[in-house]
Amino acid sequence: MKKSKPQSASTQKHLPFKSIRDSVVVMRDGSLRAVLMANSINFNLKSRDEQTVLLNSYQNFLNSLSFPLQIVVQSRVLDLDDYLANLDKVAKNQTNELLQTQTTEYIAFVKDLIGVANIMSKTFYIVIPYYPHFQTKQSFWSRLFNKQPVTAAGRMNEMREEVINRASLVANGLAPMGIDSALLDTEELIDLMYSTYNPDTSRRQKLFKVSEVDADVITGLSSQTKRSE
Repeated sequence: MKKSKPQSASTQKHLPFKSIRDSVVVMRDGSLRAVLMANSINFNLKSRDEQTVLLNSYQNFLNSLSFPLQIVVQSRVLDLDDYLANLDKVAKNQTNELLQTQTTEYIAFVKDLIGVANIMSKTFYIVIPYYPHFQTKQSFWSRLFNKQPVTAAGRMNEMREEVINRASLVANGLAPMGIDSALLDTEELIDLMYSTYNPDTSRRQKLFKVSEVDADVITGLSSQTKRSE
């Protein structure tokens, strides 16, 4: 009798989230995450009075929150592949010979610069959570007289609306400090997770049509590439 080979567990089983949809990340414990991408301000270039105002505003902002949040800073090698590819197209379509030569020399200069030094870029994200199982449960009499059953889809919509409202509250609280932020949609969240868990592969292989994939691409794309080789 032949022994069946043990199946190797998928890497995705070890990821903390199970799906990405409707501009939110659904975690394995049932909680949700909304992600804001924010710009930065140079605190050291501010005057002493401006620094004091910023610190007070930030303190008031944190005290106004009734939920936790996480600030994530990602430092990565600056990806200029698309930028250089666009410049190469401009150079080829350039009718002026002098401008074509200057563009080509500039492309070579940037490539040499990247090869000598790792130019880093920083991106700032604010993660807003929502834990439905931590919310106040309905009493016995509320459940008894509530004739309308709550469907899974309806509950999901309520949870999503709550976490999106929290994200809007955070964005409005940061705006007076000169920090602009934007909510990441589904495609941007998938691209963020893909590049986070596959930093090397994401530079070589881009997600051309993000809307046609789901969270499985984070771990599945690398295995597909190996099989094709």
